[in-house]
Amino acid sequence: PDTGTLRVRVRAWHIPIASGRHPSLQIEFGWQASNDSHASVKISQRDTPIDATADKPRFYQWDFPVSEIYPRNLVRGINKLGDLPNPSEFIKLVNSSASPGDIVVDQIEVSGPVYDQWPPASHTRIFSGVANDAERASESERARGVLERFMTRAWRRRPTKREVDQKLALFARLRPQCDDFQEATIEVLATVIASPKFLYLAPPTRLETPGQAGDAKRLSASDLATRLSMFLWCSIPDQELRELAAAGRLDDRKVVAGQVKRMLADPRSQRFSRQFVRQWLGMQLLDFVKIDRKVHRQFDPTLKQALQQEPITFFHDVLQRDRSVLDFLHADYTMVNERLARHYGIDGVWGNDFRRVSLQPQHNRGGLLTQAGLLAMNSDGKDSHPLKRGIWMLKSLLNDPPPPPPPAVPEIDVADPRVAKMTLKERIEDHRNHAACMSCHAKIDPWGIAFENYDAVGLFRTAIGDKPVDASSQLFNKQPLEGMDGLKRYLLTHRQDQFTRAMVHKMMTYALGRPLGFGDRSSVDQVTADLRKQGDGLATMITLIATSELFQSK
Repeated sequence: PDTGTLRVRVRAWHIPIASGRHPSLQIEFGWQASNDSHASVKISQRDTPIDATADKPRFYQWDFPVSEIYPRNLVRGINKLGDLPNPSEFIKLVNSSASPGDIVVDQIEVSGPVYDQWPPASHTRIFSGVANDAERASESERARGVLERFMTRAWRRRPTKREVDQKLALFARLRPQCDDFQEATIEVLATVIASPKFLYLAPPTRLETPGQAGDAKRLSASDLATRLSMFLWCSIPDQELRELAAAGRLDDRKVVAGQVKRMLADPRSQRFSRQFVRQWLGMQLLDFVKIDRKVHRQFDPTLKQALQQEPITFFHDVLQRDRSVLDFLHADYTMVNERLARHYGIDGVWGNDFRRVSLQPQHNRGGLLTQAGLLAMNSDGKDSHPLKRGIWMLKSLLNDPPPPPPPAVPEIDVADPRVAKMTLKERIEDHRNHAACMSCHAKIDPWGIAFENYDAVGLFRTAIGDKPVDASSQLFNKQPLEGMDGLKRYLLTHRQDQFTRAMVHKMMTYALGRPLGFGDRSSVDQVTADLRKQGDGLATMITLIATSELFQSK
């Protein structure tokens, strides 16, 4: 079907391979319109461990909103002539275990659309209290009630009487063309969510805030509720936030702080972790990274998925525990699943779920700087790339991007026999000797060279071929950096304030949804100073931002 819920039930069991270890199953949805036109996308939210045994098989169930599955076969339902197969859509069961383990399936049941109740809960939330058999004379008032409730949620504020009257006028024009009250109402509701007031976050107009008193620069209560929910949930305010806004209680900073605590404890805060981390660290680069599989055979799709997830789960763990933001520079723990643990050489981790593990010195890990996904996206696919890594660190972690390169910069000529014999570090130093390159590279190269113990897929190494890795460098202020360990020590000793302020700057930019200007600097400095006094906790930072004057102002 095009809409509704698709339900997949599978009776399965696993063939034991070791005590306490079970293979996992995930569901993909795909289609094939011709012999060379196909697509497949994972639709299960998480991998499901198949823990049933052959003597006690059981059913496992997945429910999917079909309308949210993308891509769909655009030509489904159209019969084609000739030898091409008919347009089709299929469900694929995938054994997603990182370690060997067989899954036996003997029954599959696919049904759709399915509804656990009728009318569905979504219908009831909109039309609750509306009787289908009421007199036509009262339809306008019933439509008004439905519209006011719906518009309040969709537009994140109470609509004005004029706005509701405009929608009721549209309802009156559409009603004669529709079979019943609900059909006409749904047509009007569609215009509510097609409105810019739903699709965009815009400054309130005089029409929307008649008679608003108080500081003209301060956000209205409804706008503050929206900003807070968009910040921490990437969604519209829930009922509790709307009620607090309507009661005028969001003027109290203690109430806002309490809402931040509640919202961060809600599962919807995972959206915040995912969206902020991807923007903060520029992780879209990892989506499109091209690793040479001839050189790095271990880089498979399962590993790439784990690399994409590690920074996000690490950030969310720091957030939930209110750990210090300095853990992003170095920590004695990380978040891994079985596939990533194998990549890092960490023993005793089974299954596809990420969990917190302690790190030992021999793992050569800790913090964001040594996470393989971030190292891989800043490589050239075959080997490390000190320039990319140095620029990424300066830009993302220290908020101190280097200036753009000047025009007509000479490239490194790898065809030159003299250059071909050099190590990567020697080539960079030779390139830096050009007068046009010195100003930029003196600021970038030392940081990037400190990453040289990590190859293109983030594996630790001590040699490249028959030559030992030289990850030592010297900053422009003559400060020596001895590899990754030296880089971390320098940042934690001399750049804590800069990193913390950069983190506040990035978070405030995300929270406000706009670039920060000169006039915002004092607020960023104040939040940074308060954060440092209160222990540098990540959740503490978010509370300080949400209760700041800058966040609560237009």
